[in-house]
Amino acid sequence: MNIKIADLEFEPLISAEEIQNRIKEIAAELNTDYKDKAPIFVGVLNGCFMFMADLLKQINVPCEVAFTKLSSYHGGISSSRRISDDFDLLVDITNRHIVLVEDIVDTGNTLDYLVAKLTHRKPTSITVCALLLKPDAIIYPVEELRHVAFNIPNEFVVGYGLDYMELGRNLDGIYKRVV
Repeated sequence: MNIKIADLEFEPLISAEEIQNRIKEIAAELNTDYKDKAPIFVGVLNGCFMFMADLLKQINVPCEVAFTKLSSYHGGISSSRRISDDFDLLVDITNRHIVLVEDIVDTGNTLDYLVAKLTHRKPTSITVCALLLKPDAIIYPVEELRHVAFNIPNEFVVGYGLDYMELGRNLDGIYKRVV
């Protein structure tokens, strides 16, 4: 069923059930990778909040949670490539294992910026876990991107934390723009 958000129409791309099944698989991988390591899961707001919450429900290793906020879309349907660093990470990550939790990686610009910024703080490791990846849009490959729930076409999407004009984040599935 298509939906309308503001002035755009969207159609289903990934169902809520598919998302939850894939989250369980990724969590199992992370539980194995971080056994006895007590990682800090760092969510990149605002888009990660639903994915991170559901992912953490499946994590059974001791862990901490923190957030940072970056943006590059600024309400539009494509990345401006101008990064706003709205809220810095407030915990000491020195000698810690970091799992960055991202909603979507398209050009890789924001993630490249964030990984470089956090690397200067001397963590033991940084791994990125993303809900969505647009392989055809990548300009800045990020080698730390090791866990991806879904590869999607280079199309504008909303739902499950992702927005258009701050709307649509509450949808339980992922929807792509009808063009």
